[in-house]
Order: sequence, then C-alpha cells, then structure tokens
Amino acid sequence: MTKYTFKQKDFKVFSVEGLENRMAALDEQVRPQLNALGERYSKYLTEQTGDEFFYHVAKHARRTVNPPKDTWVAFATNQRGYKMLPHFQIGLFESQLFIMFGVMHENKDKGLMAEFLNKNINLLESLPKDYSLCFDHYKIDKTPINELSTDDIKHHIKRLKEIKKAEFFVARTLDPQSEILKTDKAFTEFLDETFDELIKFYS
Repeated sequence: MTKYTFKQKDFKVFSVEGLENRMAALDEQVRPQLNALGERYSKYLTEQTGDEFFYHVAKHARRTVNPPKDTWVAFATNQRGYKMLPHFQIGLFESQLFIMFGVMHENKDKGLMAEFLNKNINLLESLPKDYSLCFDHYKIDKTPINELSTDDIKHHIKRLKEIKKAEFFVARTLDPQSEILKTDKAFTEFLDETFDELIKFYS
C-alpha cells in the first residue's frame, strides 16, 4: 500500500464520464495522496525556505457541468489561497504528472517574478534537461527548456510582465507509466530533488 504516489488507474479518473462521477472518483482515488503530499511538502518547503507554507488541494467547487481534466495540490505562504502568490504545485492530467513553481495571471506582482527571471536566465538554462516551461496552467502543454533559445525565454518573461493573462511556470513531469511512480520511496526522492531545484526560483 502506498501513501504518496499515483497508480496508472488513478490517472484514468479523468476518463470517468460526468461531473458527479468524476468528482467521486477523484475523492476516492486521488485526493488522499494529494492531502498526504500536502502535509509532507508544506513542512518540507517551510523547512527549506524559512517561510511558512500551507497546502491547498483543488476543490473544483465552481464547476457545475464540465468535469475537471486535471487536479492538484498547491503550496503557498497564505493559508487562505495561493492563486495570488508565487506557488508550487503537484498535480496530474490523464497523461501527465507535473510538479511546478511559478505565477498565475491572478498574481498582481508578476512583474517581480519577471524581474527575478530576467536576472537569472542562467538558472533556467542550467536546469537538467527534463525541466520545461508552462505558460498556461489550464493546458497540459509544456515546452522543454533545452528547446528554447535565450531570446525565446526572454520573450516569455516579457509577456509575463506586460500581458495581464500571461503565466509562467517552471515544471518537471512524469508519464503515468514511469518507474518512479511505482514506490513512495522513488516518488518522494524525485519530488525532493525537484523541489530543491524549483526553490531556486522562489525569492
């Protein structure tokens, strides 16, 4: 029995038809792990950064018709919410597990993140090759950093600063079939390693 990781069948909850049925499947198969990860990594991030982190498991409360196509636990320094702050996420789509750090369009201080990124493009470019960038958290699409030129990265940082709806996340992903997801030990070691890289962008 595992506590933190996700089995291939857990990813299949996103193929369950109907809002009510999918939410029930999420509650049963995915939420327990998200809560366990929330408890573990809110403590981990607090210890690593010196700032108190709180976790927020997605509730999907505003949905009345369309079932969610992804779900997540987010980590931020506000007990009431995370969308307005730079934050970390662990989540999953049907064909992808993701770990991310960045800012959503709701963040009114996106310019501060853009300034930090502009000064630290080398940090992005020196990440291991399995890291990517995400410019819309609603979408599964993520672009490997090693496929982007420095000018490409600067363009996306400029968009983050100047365009209200722009977002920017540094991400790392796993396929549902990954061997890393087979055991809690392998998965939490992967998460520790990933957060240690992502924390470099938390300032």
